[in-house]
Amino acid sequence: MPDRPLRYPPLSPGEMTPAQREVAEAIASGPRGGLRGPFQAWLRSPETAERLQKLGEHLRFSSSVPRRLNELAILITARAWDAQFEWFAHHRLALEAGLDPAVAADIAEGRWPASMQADEAVVYAFCTELRTTHQVSDATLAAAQALLGEGGVIDLIAVSGYYDLVSMTLNVAEVPLPDGLPPPLQPLPR
Repeated sequence: MPDRPLRYPPLSPGEMTPAQREVAEAIASGPRGGLRGPFQAWLRSPETAERLQKLGEHLRFSSSVPRRLNELAILITARAWDAQFEWFAHHRLALEAGLDPAVAADIAEGRWPASMQADEAVVYAFCTELRTTHQVSDATLAAAQALLGEGGVIDLIAVSGYYDLVSMTLNVAEVPLPDGLPPPLQPLPR
């Protein structure tokens, strides 16, 4: 957002309360290595930020869902919310995890990806069916459980829901892309 003040500008350590400083240090010293994305906004509620950052750390770095499929679910969520910063941050991570760039491109365009691997198609079907109908069919659940197990399905639901929250925060906070990069996602018809 050019020439517009940030809705939740970064807090300097001197501006932070002790609780905010404690959470900021925990985030910065963890696997994320910094306060990017939703974290500056979340610091406004340090108790919530602490809980969310721990959940997010688990879902991103320790989920039972394989990394490539976890990142696929995050891209599906980012696309659903037109979350520009989330797409920017996780597109690269998805490709590094082995997601075919053509799959990501189709998702960005709002299309069912044509070149998905079988396990990706299960995750895509589960996430998009849940997102569009607010439930999943017996067949979709059975396919997801066969692939990921019961615990993995719960982790898949959790990563989708957590990144809904991240997307909402990023969009409300209007978190800018680094270096004035253009938005990676174009609006889709609603």
